[in-house]
Amino acid sequence: MPSLRNTFSSLSSRAVHRIWRRVQSAGAVTARRPGPYAFRRIGTGTRLAFPQGTVFGTPWIELGDHCVIGQDVTLTAGMMPDLDLGPDTVLRLGNGVVLGRGSHIIADTRVEVGDDVFCGPYVYITSTNHSYDDPARPVGKQWPRTAPVEIGPGSWIGAGAVVLPGATLGRNVVVAAGAVVRGRVPDHAVVAGAPAKVVRRLDPEKGWQPPLRTPPPVPVPEGVTPQELLALAELPQQPGGEG
Repeated sequence: MPSLRNTFSSLSSRAVHRIWRRVQSAGAVTARRPGPYAFRRIGTGTRLAFPQGTVFGTPWIELGDHCVIGQDVTLTAGMMPDLDLGPDTVLRLGNGVVLGRGSHIIADTRVEVGDDVFCGPYVYITSTNHSYDDPARPVGKQWPRTAPVEIGPGSWIGAGAVVLPGATLGRNVVVAAGAVVRGRVPDHAVVAGAPAKVVRRLDPEKGWQPPLRTPPPVPVPEGVTPQELLALAELPQQPGGEG
C-alpha cells in the first residue's frame, strides 16, 4: 500500500509540474502575445515570464528588443493605474535588458534603462521617494518627491540593490549587491555600500584603480561545441597541474 501511495504521489507531482510549465508558457508576454497589457512597445524577442508582478501604465512603457524579464517583476508608470501621463514615454528599457526575478521599476517620472543592462534578482529602481518635511503628518501621507533616473548601457546591478530618484549611472557601471545608489556615478565605476560609494574606477592610463585582484576570465574560443566542453571537463587532471 505505501508503494501505491508513493507511485500516486509521484505521478501527481509530475502532473502538477507539467501543468505549471504549460501555464508559464501560456502566460508569458511577448510582442505576439501581449496578454492583457497594452505596452507602447514590446520589442522583437522580448519576453516577460509568468507570473508577472504589478504592471500598470503600460501605454507609457517601452520595452526594447531581446529583453528578458523574470517572474514577479513589477513595471509601473505613474503613481496609480488609469492616469493620463501625456504624450511621452515614462519608462523605457533598451535592447537586451535583463531584469531578475522579483525586481521592481517604479516610474512616476522618466526612467531610462540603457541597452544591455543586467539586473540581478530583487533589484529596486524608483523615481519616487517618500518625503518627511511635515513632522505633524505620517510620512506615508506626505506628497512624495520624484526625479528622473538614468542607467547607462552595459551596466550590471547586483541582487537587492536600490537605485533612488535622481540617480544617473554612466556606461558599464557595476553596482554591488545590496547597494543603495543616489546621485551621479561615472562611466566604468564600481560602487558599493549604503549609501553607495565608488570603490573602483577605470583610469584611462593606469587601468583599474585599485587594480583587479584576479585575472580576467578566458572566454570560450569560437566554434567550440557543448560536447567538446563536456569532454574537456571530464579529462583527468595532470599531476601537479593547476585546477
